[in-house]
Amino acid sequence: MMKSTVLFGVPVETGASQRGCLMGPASLRTAGLPQTLSALGWSVEDRGDVQIAPQEITAHANPAVHNLSETRAWIEALEPAAYAAARDSDLPVFMGGDHSMSAGTVPGVARRAAEEGRPLFVLWLDAHPDLHTLDTTESGNLHGTPVAYFTGQAGFEAYPALTNAVAPEHMCFIGIRSVDPAEQDRIQRFEMDVQDMRAIDETGVLVPLRAFLERVRAANGRLHVSFDVDFLDPGIAPAVGTTVPGGATFREAHLIMETLCDSGLVGSLDLVELNPFLDERGRTAKLLCDLTASLFGRRVLDRMTRSFG
Repeated sequence: MMKSTVLFGVPVETGASQRGCLMGPASLRTAGLPQTLSALGWSVEDRGDVQIAPQEITAHANPAVHNLSETRAWIEALEPAAYAAARDSDLPVFMGGDHSMSAGTVPGVARRAAEEGRPLFVLWLDAHPDLHTLDTTESGNLHGTPVAYFTGQAGFEAYPALTNAVAPEHMCFIGIRSVDPAEQDRIQRFEMDVQDMRAIDETGVLVPLRAFLERVRAANGRLHVSFDVDFLDPGIAPAVGTTVPGGATFREAHLIMETLCDSGLVGSLDLVELNPFLDERGRTAKLLCDLTASLFGRRVLDRMTRSFG
């Protein structure tokens, strides 16, 4: 039976410091993501872009916080959209947009997982853990808050009430290399599984990834993958406003996605922080499409390459 995927775009940039992420979904479509997945034998339904109405400004006790009303509205719009996509397909793809969108997509998938009687696990591929609350963020950029929110941390009274939280012990962060003190405190307090780039340098990506996947399998869990462009080294993926040197290489990223495919555990995917305004001739968008193709079943021997023999 043909597997199915639902795609939808999230043109949100209000959670980030630089403009341009709202063009991310269009860039992924232009790079051919729907056609790529269809060519791999998947049934593809593109539901277009989620939209929100203009919002009145909402103040917060932390004066650094901005675009709070917009973030709340995005969460309210995305939770039911992600839930429906997870219900209606085998592996939906949520095309961003900045990482604040995961405050809506992950709770939506978590609701579907709860309906199935399964725990939701989240693999966070990112340079940052995004564990700030509205009180601790110094930049006020709300793309740094989704993990703290959907793991049920305090301090989110201004966000929609959370009905299906992700247990902190069901998180796995890979590629982390930029952590603020408040985030470090939460990581230690909740004993979250964090594999920074030093750990990756020492063991490679497969050791921690396989250990996490075994935990997901043992719990009969549903797995959501949230892929931030800044997980990748900026040398291969320049189209992101939060570049941090020393990210994952081309092969490490493909190995992760291929291993996730082999596991058969992934039930949904975020692609976030793609800023085409910062790209080089669509280079990063094309790489994201190729990495998604690896998750959806493409292998090295499937790639058409020119022979010089």
